[in-house]
Amino acid sequence: MTASPIPLRWLDDAPPARLPGGATWGVPLPRGTVASPSALGLREVDGSFLPAQFWPLATWPDGSLKWAGCAVGALEAPTQYEVVVDAGDTGAGAGAGAGAGARPLSERQRDEAQRVRVKQTPDEIVVSNGVVDIAFARPEHAAVDTLVRRVVRDGRSVAEDLRLVSLLQDEVTEDGGAAPRRHFRSSIRTVEVEQDGPVRAVVRLEGVHRAADGSRQWLPFTVRVVVVAGSADVRVVHSVVWDGDAEHDFLSGLGLRADVPLRAALHDRHVRFAGADGGFFAEAVRGLTGLRRDPGADVRAAQIRGEQTPPTATWNPEVSERLELIPAWGDVTLTQLSADGFGIRKRTARGHAWIDAGAGTRAEGYVAISDPTGGFGVGIRSFWQSHPGQLDLRRATSERAELTAWLYAPEAQPMDVRFYHDGLGQDDFATQLEGLEITYEDYEPGFGDAHGVARTHELTLFAYAATPAIEEVAASVAAVQRPPLLQPTPEHLHAVGVFGDWAPVDRSTPARAEIEDSVDFLLDYYLGQIDQRRWYGFWNYGDVMHAYDLDRHVWRYDVGGYAWDNSELSPDLWLWYSYLRTGRADVFRLAEAMTRHTGEVDVYHLGRWQGLGSRHNVQHWGCSAKQLRISSPIYRRIFHFLTADERVGDLLTELRDSDERFVDTDPTRKVRTDAATYRPDRGALAVGLGTDWGALAATWLADWERTGNERSRDRLLGTMADIGALPHGFLTGEALYDIETGRFDTTRDRVAVSHLSAVFGLVEVCSELIDLVDVPGFREAWLEYCRLYLASPEEQEAAVGQRLTGIHLEQAHSRLTAYAAASTGDETMADAAWQAFEGIGEWLVHRRDFVLRRVDGPAVLNPVDEAPSVGTNDVAQYGLAAIQNLALIGDRLPELRS
Repeated sequence: MTASPIPLRWLDDAPPARLPGGATWGVPLPRGTVASPSALGLREVDGSFLPAQFWPLATWPDGSLKWAGCAVGALEAPTQYEVVVDAGDTGAGAGAGAGAGARPLSERQRDEAQRVRVKQTPDEIVVSNGVVDIAFARPEHAAVDTLVRRVVRDGRSVAEDLRLVSLLQDEVTEDGGAAPRRHFRSSIRTVEVEQDGPVRAVVRLEGVHRAADGSRQWLPFTVRVVVVAGSADVRVVHSVVWDGDAEHDFLSGLGLRADVPLRAALHDRHVRFAGADGGFFAEAVRGLTGLRRDPGADVRAAQIRGEQTPPTATWNPEVSERLELIPAWGDVTLTQLSADGFGIRKRTARGHAWIDAGAGTRAEGYVAISDPTGGFGVGIRSFWQSHPGQLDLRRATSERAELTAWLYAPEAQPMDVRFYHDGLGQDDFATQLEGLEITYEDYEPGFGDAHGVARTHELTLFAYAATPAIEEVAASVAAVQRPPLLQPTPEHLHAVGVFGDWAPVDRSTPARAEIEDSVDFLLDYYLGQIDQRRWYGFWNYGDVMHAYDLDRHVWRYDVGGYAWDNSELSPDLWLWYSYLRTGRADVFRLAEAMTRHTGEVDVYHLGRWQGLGSRHNVQHWGCSAKQLRISSPIYRRIFHFLTADERVGDLLTELRDSDERFVDTDPTRKVRTDAATYRPDRGALAVGLGTDWGALAATWLADWERTGNERSRDRLLGTMADIGALPHGFLTGEALYDIETGRFDTTRDRVAVSHLSAVFGLVEVCSELIDLVDVPGFREAWLEYCRLYLASPEEQEAAVGQRLTGIHLEQAHSRLTAYAAASTGDETMADAAWQAFEGIGEWLVHRRDFVLRRVDGPAVLNPVDEAPSVGTNDVAQYGLAAIQNLALIGDRLPELRS
């Protein structure tokens, strides 16, 4: 395949009117065509080049570039673009994962006036782009408690001392009374320049929250600050790990705080809060409208526009001589304590009463204070969705206002992550398995612990040369919530052959169209359920529920293992593959939110379960099943490569040594037949060849292609060869793993099949691996598993000497039969795959039974739509089976039956 230009599309189809914050994305390159990012360029479709930056995200096994990160700076009139490859600079490179730093641009593309530059001294790091300068203190020689020392625009400091703050209390009072709170502030441990331009620079900071008296530190965090060429908007990605004691630590506030120098008179200081649906609270610190005496129409109009008012000598003296008698409102607060309501109030100063100033439904998470000489604002993405949030402006009447963007609102109930019941007497495995039978909850004392889970927020900092027009602010806030994003087209993604078996939407026959309609129905249903069911909140946003209760007309939010889904049976993959083939922006954003959630909240990032995820539960961390099937990178790779997101890159790297968890946490400890004798042995760890090895394979693949790590490569290729060498390959079910060598014992001779083995990403990773590398025996082992899973008992017995038991989820596994059929050209097998998809076995999604039913009060709290036949397990696997079957054997799809 030659390196043709790569067409790009805007996620929301049309180019935005402006691109003040730039854009960052990823593109795949055909195998063997591009040696390094230095060969790449960005041009308008009409042929004009523009400044862009490229860096490697992943390489093919031959060393050629597989994925490139791409970045463009601020643009006044963005249009349509394509990535091009310089002639004569193609071919294989020097090895998989060769480096991750940004490559320089050719001279023809550079715009020196707005080039991003990074200057490092022993004391600080300063990132400049011709519009703003961002200064970071270095912690190597002195204690540092600020993320950013100063933000400078046009030579003037517009924000200083940007720091993280948090509040902690050691009890929750049952009567609603206040408890004493301790104050914490960021303490920076490391500051690292990850990218240094010329179009994009990234500074990564790590630290903890430290008590004012130094008596305690907690809440480790990672913050990335992203500066792009020509932009006054600065992106911040903040990730925090909860490492407290659930019984005694109750977080009561978490935020980003900045001091904002103000220079103008109080009547020329402008306060801005975003409300809902494009609305704004826009007032001056000292208002000049609505007075008994009129300062003059031009004065009032200037203040409303956010401009400097005429000199006071030109005003009506009845106003100008009484300015000090007009109250100045120094403090303003917006609170969003639920997904459905916010309130704004203000006061003149501490010690005086608050007055209500406004209210609404869903605030867009933006606050700013500015005057004609400059100002500063902060926007929080998914603000109301991630409630409780709060925005504070304090001391706006002083020379230094204080602005705080709270990611967890101090005015909300303190965060309580204690386990939700007392154990109900489930003190041994026998009673815990009984509990599983009634509530589907896998409980174990001490395992419902949130210690080590994380949360990521995206923020934008706005450095203003003067108070901007409210129309400009509105456009900026809209971009915070729906960032413009360039993407490769579905056709290009498919042509390059990334992510396995899928194809762009094809409605060329009635049968295909019916299946496509059914997948669209399910996507639209879940998009609607998120809002109807209010699947929002600090810990919840991005996840969906597992199963439905038709009697109460609610999802089973309070029933053990039927509540939050936590990636059970791969809804993440269903959404991502749906996006790959459709390019739908609404599906992308749902998949993005799910990736942010499941990779952070449902996975442990430190502590005894670091690298493991938690199975579905009423609380995201509540289940005692801590397993790799939830933390698997298979759920995060697609987002990482499409967006070049560094935080998700961290999550992939975190898992590099997750095989160590088999030493101390046996995932099948409660149900294994040899539980009486099995003890974890580093030389012979029991590792399932389905959910366990599938997650390890995805981990090692992601690490090898991203970093070139030889250990990950060797463990991946070695265990693939070992599976191929086992007497019964994947049908062995479980093999013994030597953690020191990273290899399986290939002498194990047994047959064991689980209906869960292939529904947590194993299908997808095996398909990718077979296309990627040729490992003797592996393809054959996978094909044998695919062929026999839904084969007749007679065929199974003839092949392995026994009939397979544990065969369920037949519709989901129809894609295994489809894969075997497509690989061998067996049309009879292809027909059998469609028969399995259409209606054998249990747990089927019958697309012809889809119906949306409206339920109104008083039967429900709020009017809702319900689909009686729908549950997330079945939907996710139905969607994946539909997508993969159409791609593999769509030509054998039977005609519609009447």
